[in-house]
Amino acid sequence: MWTPLHARLHITLRKRQLLPKKKPILIAVSGGQDSLCLLKLLLDLQSKWEWKIAIAHCDHGWKYDTGIADHVQQIAQNWQISFYLKSAFHLEETEAAARKWRYQALIEIAQENNITTIVTGHTQSDRAETLLYNLIRGAGSDGLSALTWQRFLTDNITLVRPLLTINRSETLEFCQQFNLPIWEDVGNKNLDYARNRIRQELIPYIKTNFNPQVETTLAQTAEIIKDETEYLESCAKKILEKAINEDGNQLNRLVLRSIPLALQRRVMRQFLLQNIPKNPNFEQIESLTNLITAPRRSRIASLPGNLIAEVQEDWIIIKENRVSL
Repeated sequence: MWTPLHARLHITLRKRQLLPKKKPILIAVSGGQDSLCLLKLLLDLQSKWEWKIAIAHCDHGWKYDTGIADHVQQIAQNWQISFYLKSAFHLEETEAAARKWRYQALIEIAQENNITTIVTGHTQSDRAETLLYNLIRGAGSDGLSALTWQRFLTDNITLVRPLLTINRSETLEFCQQFNLPIWEDVGNKNLDYARNRIRQELIPYIKTNFNPQVETTLAQTAEIIKDETEYLESCAKKILEKAINEDGNQLNRLVLRSIPLALQRRVMRQFLLQNIPKNPNFEQIESLTNLITAPRRSRIASLPGNLIAEVQEDWIIIKENRVSL
């Protein structure tokens, strides 16, 4: 049966060219409503796109995950789809650890089976929750535009999220319409996890008291921020190429003085990413930006890796901090 969700996904795939025809694709299936909705939709569209579909499941090995892997494998057998499983042992029970391990597991499955496209069931609801989560954490525009339509996981493996215009209530309705065997993940109800509190408490509160369409609004905001971020990053990269020296550790201040502050910050962030061993924070970027107009011999000594940034004539130089004894 062809539903409005089938039509919307088909149009999205054509418009955004997310999943090329006749290619093998690996669908990450957790057993929940979003991934089962995705699986059913792509199976129904398979005849039009001629994909070779396989299922991947990542078992965290946590006590409340018991039985999920067998459940997903049974679905794969019933629908005659190739099934691949990765299981973790003694995985730390945190959101960050689980997310990092899942992506690594999916990459391994893809590499072992010569698949270059991994598809996940992230929805508009997930995108809205991620924007709020990163906003609360103090992330910049890069974090606020997270959960993009696609991104590279390795040089040749792409992660694709084709459901970003479909919300969680729609995936539930779709699963119920087709009697899909949803596995209720107990972990999603654990309010020790910040994302679950956003999903279970904050979003419903905002819907009730401020905006019933908040998920759509936030997802649209994330899309706008993403496009603007990509443009600004491209502009900053071109400016950095003009300002940086051959060794990559000096910036010409004269090139940077006339550009807007927003671009100055982005140039400095890109410059720091090339020179320090960890991602720069806001204070480090701001301090470096201030050196553009600072007096000669000004410096900042708060950079990781025992590094300092110092003004010498028209240049900002990053070098080792050699302390005199």
